[in-house]
Amino acid sequence: MNLEKICEQVVEISRVTGKFIKNELNTFSQHHVEIKGIHNFVSYVDKTAEKKIVSALSKILPNAGFIAEEGTGNPSENGLNWVIDPLDGTTNYIHGLPPYAISIALMDGELVVLGVVYEISLDECFWAYTGSDAFLNGVKINVSKIETVNGSLIATGFPYYDYDRMEPLLKSIEYFMRNSHGLRRLGSAATDLAYVACGRFEAFYEYGLQSWDVAAGALIVQQAGGKISDFNGEKNYIFGKEIIASNATVYNEFQGVVRKYMVK
Repeated sequence: MNLEKICEQVVEISRVTGKFIKNELNTFSQHHVEIKGIHNFVSYVDKTAEKKIVSALSKILPNAGFIAEEGTGNPSENGLNWVIDPLDGTTNYIHGLPPYAISIALMDGELVVLGVVYEISLDECFWAYTGSDAFLNGVKINVSKIETVNGSLIATGFPYYDYDRMEPLLKSIEYFMRNSHGLRRLGSAATDLAYVACGRFEAFYEYGLQSWDVAAGALIVQQAGGKISDFNGEKNYIFGKEIIASNATVYNEFQGVVRKYMVK
């Protein structure tokens, strides 16, 4: 595979689909919203965007499978799979609030080999592939060099349905409120990861996530010099429904704090 060429094509697909998503805001209203689960929303915009993405990607790698949030296409048990969130931050979108993003990753078996995150509202496209640097709109990016949690700006997310870990989450939030530059909750995990990659955040953690939320952003963070793990410091972050991302210098301290509060 020519990952560089494929990445260029995926970036273009993301931008074209992002234009559709942004244009739909002009006529979008709450009656377009469907409820998938507790505080879990979808609309024709998500579904149409995913179909557009899957159709375009199928022309690039006809034999690849799909792991997509709205269920378009079928996964491949072996080989290549596209991992797609057509609109990460749907709740933001339906309220007209940024950020909201397209997230597309390519996995070869268990390995993510390409990732694109397109934050639509600011027209910022982040990408990387195996062996490349990480880029934002064609400019190389790196994680920050802050060395301590105390000097860090940290991102997190709130669960939509799994509230079993709320007490330890709130305790961890209190710790970071007292011992960092502050916390932010943007409502788009793909964007959070991209912002770690370009140094806007030093670190990010969240649980209750799906593979399509994190696969692309995780690779971009790694190619930008950052570190990724689950809360235990292991590698079960794509399908393990929890993730830590940070720059390399603050990772050990940050992961230790998250593990202290969030691991039973």
